[in-house]
Amino acid sequence: RAHVEWQRANKGKWNYSSNETALQEFWKEGITRMGNYESIVTLAMRGDGDEPMSQESNIALLQRIVDDQRAILQDVTGKPATATPQVWALYKEVQDYYDKGMRVPDDVTLLLCDDNWGNIRKLPQLNEPERKGGYGIYYHFDYVGGPRNYKWINTNPIPRVWEQMHLAYQYGANQLWVVNVGDLKPMEFPISFFLDYAWNPNAIQAEDLKQHTEQWCAQQFGVTHKQELASLLSGYLKYNGRVKPELLNEKTYSLENYNEFTRVVEDYKNLETRANALAAKLDPVQREAYYQLIQHPIQASANLYELYYYVALNHQAAAKNDLQANVYADKAKEHYRKDSLITAEFHKRNNGKWNYMMSQTHIGYTYWQQPPVNKMPVVKYISSGINLPKPKPISSTDARALVPPAATGNIFYERDQYVSMEADHTTRIHNSDGVAWKVIPDLGKTGSAITTFPVTAKASLSASSPYLEYEFYSYSSGKANVLLYFSPTLNFQASPKGLQYALSIDDETPEVFSLNVDDAELKTWEKWVANNINIKISSHSMQKPGKHTLKFWVVDSGIVLQKIVVDFGGLKPSYLGPPETKF
Repeated sequence: RAHVEWQRANKGKWNYSSNETALQEFWKEGITRMGNYESIVTLAMRGDGDEPMSQESNIALLQRIVDDQRAILQDVTGKPATATPQVWALYKEVQDYYDKGMRVPDDVTLLLCDDNWGNIRKLPQLNEPERKGGYGIYYHFDYVGGPRNYKWINTNPIPRVWEQMHLAYQYGANQLWVVNVGDLKPMEFPISFFLDYAWNPNAIQAEDLKQHTEQWCAQQFGVTHKQELASLLSGYLKYNGRVKPELLNEKTYSLENYNEFTRVVEDYKNLETRANALAAKLDPVQREAYYQLIQHPIQASANLYELYYYVALNHQAAAKNDLQANVYADKAKEHYRKDSLITAEFHKRNNGKWNYMMSQTHIGYTYWQQPPVNKMPVVKYISSGINLPKPKPISSTDARALVPPAATGNIFYERDQYVSMEADHTTRIHNSDGVAWKVIPDLGKTGSAITTFPVTAKASLSASSPYLEYEFYSYSSGKANVLLYFSPTLNFQASPKGLQYALSIDDETPEVFSLNVDDAELKTWEKWVANNINIKISSHSMQKPGKHTLKFWVVDSGIVLQKIVVDFGGLKPSYLGPPETKF
């Protein structure tokens, strides 16, 4: 039963140790009300208000609660408890109880969970005996909690949803899938995808995701513009998947390095221009749905990016006593006002059908919980100062001249003491019997990602193991750091060493590293999910300039690689990493 029903009933504390009789009666009423409807009953108990139970509530007490609840099921239905489908959700701290030895009867489905940010925490061991009740997954498209709420708008790129749910399905978590969607209105597309994929996971492979998105758009708007519709839809989800809007601020992207903030703002402005142009081409009867599903989220997100962009420019100029700071401050305020106008436009459309639906606050967060109202970011005005000229472009040094004219395939070069490579742009791919590399299109903050299939392949690192090669040319030599950008996959197999991969440059012996052995450390995990990336750094040495080959192996399946950067000392801070240096 919903916890709010208990609050309304006013029957005392939500505490089984001190209020057992009232709680049992409350649960009996729920089972009686269920009648003959097709239902799944949730077992066990969490703390008051969707919180952990107190420290005093130990595993023995929870075990007794489950036993008593099953007795209630049998008493009310007049059937064995095994005749009623039941589920035990291993959510948050409840998974700790399971890991410490708590068990429920074999007919109960174990509902395994993500971390509230779309990364699955635990999956069945492949060699475990089958459970009669099987396993399921509880997933999130929306969340209230740390490190930050994300509730305003759709931020769920479908390739990542597919990758994680494919992983779950292949590991046997296929009895029940539940997704917390938050508000229905912004989530029509990911909800549709989740249900389509759950209906027949084998029918949608990674290479089918673009086609599936086009088919969904054709279902809503007809086939004429399905490709552009799908491109717009996937585009804004990719951009919003880089960082949740609630986490975005003037410091997220770099103004100084790689022209990063300007580039991401231009990306969104170009998307908005295309979205507005397509709106004019659609049949008038389609425009309302188009506005709600695609045009509005693009407009709202593009405006939010411009707001923080001008705040960043204002702070930069003010620090230099540049009078241009005042222009930027006014621009920022203009976009802050525009945010409210975009929201008001959504609310009045279609005769106010969706009034208040987009009123979720999203500007002015200071910690995990939402602000009571949107709050304009602080900008600074300069009363007296100077007008500084725009900085001249910085000259660049690169190693393109070292690349032989006859070089073929994806070749990379050093520029300004770094090399940057998108993971799917391999120079050579080496598969093995039964295990192959596969690109997951558009799964990546800047490009696509690559991983091995099947995802259930056993851990291995041998002469016959599959690996990737990336060829690059450098004018530098000596020590260098390699930064590998991974999807923030968790240690879903609870391996003592985490999921592992290996890396070498040139003639080095492959060195094995852990991707996520530290995923239980709160600060580490918060950084991964807030940035939607896990960057691992290792040190290497190259004896001379010229041609080099980086090799990458996955020891454990389930590791998803997005980007590689080799830093000879010139890498500068940025959110997305430097642009690719591909020949």
